[in-house]
Amino acid sequence: MKRSRDKAASELFAALYPRLAGWCRRLVDDDETAHEIASEAFTRLWARWTSVEEPRGFLYVTAANIVRDHWRKMERERRAMRHVTTEAALRTHTEPSDPSVRLLVQSLPERLRVPILLHYYADMPIREVSALTGRKEGTIKADLHAARELLRAHLRKSLDHTL
Repeated sequence: MKRSRDKAASELFAALYPRLAGWCRRLVDDDETAHEIASEAFTRLWARWTSVEEPRGFLYVTAANIVRDHWRKMERERRAMRHVTTEAALRTHTEPSDPSVRLLVQSLPERLRVPILLHYYADMPIREVSALTGRKEGTIKADLHAARELLRAHLRKSLDHTL
């Protein structure tokens, strides 16, 4: 009984796998992914072998569902990449290009550095910086002012030394 079931499964695989993988290939435009999908469809069929009445239909419906999931995943990845790429492009236009400014910001005391990073680098309004840090808006404004003054003094000093 088991031998005849295994033989039937092997014959089905030999007869349908190439066509199923080719069909998947046309849908996903990638050989490796197509073979993974076709193999997964067969794996799911083997798990239900005794209860599936129409193996060919089961394989194609299962493969179609896996292809649909693949397309959804790819679209999520594309959206994430667009988001990251857009953020990176915006950041390069808004962040100071001089690494010494970045180093100066990093050298600020944490009390001043955090509001600078949140307000100027993460583009958060003062109200949000206040909520995130648990400090009053007036304190955040004073810290931003103090940080700017420190940065200005450091930059003036470094410019004086280069001239």
